This record gives sequence, C-alpha cells and structure tokens, in this order.
Amino acid sequence: METRHVTRAANQVGLSQPAMSSALRRLRSALGDELLVRTPAGMRATLKALELAEPVRLILRQIERALEPDSTFDPAKAERTFRIRLSDVLAMLVLPSLLGRFGAADSHMSLDVVHLPPDGTIDALERDELDMAVSFGLAHGNTILSEPLMSDRMVCVVRRGHPFSTTPPSLERFLAGRHVRVSMSPADLRFVDDVLVSDDHRRDVAINLPHWLVVPRVLHETDFVAVMPERFFLSLADERLVSCELPFASSAFSWSLYWHRRHDRNPAIRWLRESLRMAVS
Repeated sequence: METRHVTRAANQVGLSQPAMSSALRRLRSALGDELLVRTPAGMRATLKALELAEPVRLILRQIERALEPDSTFDPAKAERTFRIRLSDVLAMLVLPSLLGRFGAADSHMSLDVVHLPPDGTIDALERDELDMAVSFGLAHGNTILSEPLMSDRMVCVVRRGHPFSTTPPSLERFLAGRHVRVSMSPADLRFVDDVLVSDDHRRDVAINLPHWLVVPRVLHETDFVAVMPERFFLSLADERLVSCELPFASSAFSWSLYWHRRHDRNPAIRWLRESLRMAVS
C-alpha cells in the first residue's frame, strides 16, 4: 500500500520479489479482493485495500509498541514516529523547542501532529492512535493519566490604537464591542462565553473562526476584540497588538499532558513526556 510496487515493497520488508508476489497472491485469496490492480499509472489500491489500510496500520502500531523493550530508549538510535495531539496554539507554544529534540542530524525519529476535539482525543488515546495529547480539562476514566504541563490565563487582545489599548474596558464597553471567537477552542468557550452566559451576558460575535492563527491578522485590520490565552499572545511578539485584563473574573487554567495508562512505564513515552516538559520550561 505504501510503495504501490511489489519489488520496492519486498526490499522494504526484507523479502525477495518472488516471495512478496507470493504473499500478495495469498492476501488476495484470503481477502477475496485484488487489493492492488495494475494501471497505466502503476499499481492502484482497490476500495477494499483502502478500507483496510488504517485498521491494519493501527494493529501494526500496537504490535510494534508491545514488542518495544521495557527498560531502554535511546533517542539517538530510535526509529519511531510519535503521534501527538496539539491545537494550533499549542503547536506554536511547544513545537519550536520540542523539535530541537527531534531535529538532530543523526535522528531517525519524527512527529505526526494532529488536532482532535476533546472527545476524539480521549477515544484516540484509548485506541492507541495517539502517544500523547496536550489539552486541558479533558473528561476521562482511570485508563487515561494526566499531569499539568504549563499554566495560562485568558486576556483581552486588540490592535494598537484601539480604545481598549489605552483604557482597559469595563464590562459594558467589552460587551458593546464586536468580537472574534474561535469555535474549536475550549478555552475561548469555557473561560469567556460560559462565564458571561452564567451572568446573563453574551458577546456580539462578528466572526467565528476554526483556528487561532488567523486571529492576529483579523485584529490588525479591524476594531474587533479577541480573548486568547496569554501564552499565545506573548508568543506572537506582535507589536501591532496589545493585551489588557478581562473585565470579569476568569479562572487561570493549566494545559496538561494526557497519555494511556498502558504506556505509563514505556521508556519512549517517558522520554516524550520529559521532552514536552523541557519544551515549556
């Protein structure tokens, strides 16, 4: 499936070309499907093969994890892809430092970063589709372990020259402004909208966005107001934007690491946890 080529696949797994062809014939017979068909553009996967690809990849991943040594992990020699859940905000906060642990010239490790919603994150950890997740406030059972990674809080952010940039707003002025909201962000909802709704208030949302990284550009060109994690604002280092305190009580919170209990003693996962801690220290 990866190579779409019998000879290259044989070389990759250490078989002869005839042995790989024989294995493909046995797979076709066992599964009742051609799996790969020859076309002018090369071998093409059938629908059945495409349906099987991801479940089989997960099974192989679980076998690989089960056969890993329990006592040692040498990042200089390891050939491994870590799959981590990060939002765009967390990727900005964590990846620049974290990649220094992966980017050495002799390293054979790599990162696969995905952004999943809260429920999907816990499900992916349970199904062994993720090695680690960074988020906050995820509801989970005792099969998932967590620990705080870094503290944060929400702040009001506007363009320099906006009225709020010189005089922090009252609640009345804050609510009178037009707002940018990030719908994928549980922090934006929980520490802003939920707090306001509890006091019978509501923001006037001018634009609802799925991601954070476009928010600064929107603020540059408008008098809109955004509320964002302070660490994200500081990471932007954008002199065109200024922050101020929120005109209502909003609790501080912690971004946390989440991983499955089955991997708690795995040296590779322990190395990844320590690397994430160092990335934000």
